[in-house]
Formats: sequence, C-alpha cells, structure tokens
Amino acid sequence: MSANGAIAEAVKGENFVHIIDFQIAQGSQWATMIQALAARPGGPPYLRITGIDDSNSAHARGGGLDIVGRRLFNIAQSCGLPFEFNAVPAASHEVMLEHLDIRSGEVIVVNFAYQLHHTPDESVGIENHRDRILRMVKGLSPRVVTLVEQEANTNTAPFFNRYLETLDYYTAMFEAIDVACPRNDKKRISTEQHCVARDIVNLIACEGAERVERHEPFGKWRARLAMAGFRPYPLSVNIKPRCSDQLERTKANAPDT
Repeated sequence: MSANGAIAEAVKGENFVHIIDFQIAQGSQWATMIQALAARPGGPPYLRITGIDDSNSAHARGGGLDIVGRRLFNIAQSCGLPFEFNAVPAASHEVMLEHLDIRSGEVIVVNFAYQLHHTPDESVGIENHRDRILRMVKGLSPRVVTLVEQEANTNTAPFFNRYLETLDYYTAMFEAIDVACPRNDKKRISTEQHCVARDIVNLIACEGAERVERHEPFGKWRARLAMAGFRPYPLSVNIKPRCSDQLERTKANAPDT
C-alpha cells in the first residue's frame, strides 16, 4: 500500500508510465494501481509494466508470466486504461538493461518488493549482483524506486546470531498469522508449509550460494542505495495516516498477551 501510494504520487500528471517490478509473482500489487490510474482526473496514462520473475514463482503460480499479463490486461481493459505488459522470465541477478525495453519519453518507476535480499552480493561470490542491479536501475533515471524488505540481519551474520534473528522475526510472523487465521485454514497451511517453512529452512540449514534468504536491516539498505546514487524520499502525508490506521487496527486485533 505504501509503495503504491509513493508511486502514484510520483507519476501524478504523467502520460506515459513504465513500472519495472523485479518480482511480480501474481501481479496482485498492481490491480489497485491500475484502477487508481484509470480513475485519475484528466484521464489515465498509458501504462507499461515489465514483470520480472524466476522459476520458483512460476512454479507457485502454476504457469508463466503470460498468466499475470492476461490478468492485468483484463483489469486495465475493464477500467479503460491503455496497457502493455513486458514479461522477463529471469532471476533478478540475470536481468540486463536490454531486457527492460526502455523507451524515450516514459516515466520509469522501479519496484523491489521482497526481492533484493534474494539477489547475491559480495558475501556470496566475486560478482556483487545486488549492487550491480541498483547501479543499473540508477542509470535508468527512475522517478522513484520503492523498496519493501524484511527488517532482519541474516545476510552476513554468524550462524548463532542468524538463528536468533530468524527465531525473532518468524515468531512474530507466526503470532500474527495465528491471530488472523484459524489453524485449519487451507491457505494458512499452504503458506506456512510452502513459503514460511521453506524460508526458515533456507536461512538455518543452507550456506554459500544455496542460501538465498539473505535479509539486511534498513541501515544496510540505506547505505547500499546511497552508494548507488539514490537519496531517501519521505512518505507523503496521504500515505502515513493510512499506514498508522492499519497499525492501530492491527494493535486492536492483537491478543492481550
């Protein structure tokens, strides 16, 4: 919600918008964005979305990126928004400039949602793809780059510290799930078995290139982005109240313990 709010504010009044999503998965983030842009005063822009995805997401989705493209195209068509989808079936560290189909005159937006921590850096091998991707994106002169990541330090931390970080982070997640969904809920069971459990096993049991879950705290992300030439941009006043309201409702629904 915060990422979409920042993007909508950044492209206000623009006629040609290109969103590059480095982990599009099901594409669900963009349904509300398409609807919001379609309802924009003065008419909708021409929207292009480049969806980048790896084989793991394709397996979870049950098919290739054409599924996402068709879904988003149907939403855009129902709203009367001119739309184009560019599929890039690749892992983030495999993405090169030529995959992105950059065109003159368009405003570029880049979205990193739970993706950059999967991109290997200098702690994995001699090629630091994490920083390479950020420098490549900076070279596109994007209007805004949104970063959504877990607040945990599991990238270069020693095993015991990594274990404690993992325990702390995922205990909070399981407690939240326990409040939100009954234990016999099929979606909850599937999420816990195929997503959360897989992440925990990878964090604890794997090392080297096999460990792809490599979270970093905000301070490290800020340093990486600054080294790539980015500067932080404050959340707008339109986003903060909604986030605060969501936080208050979450607190209100939390158990007393």
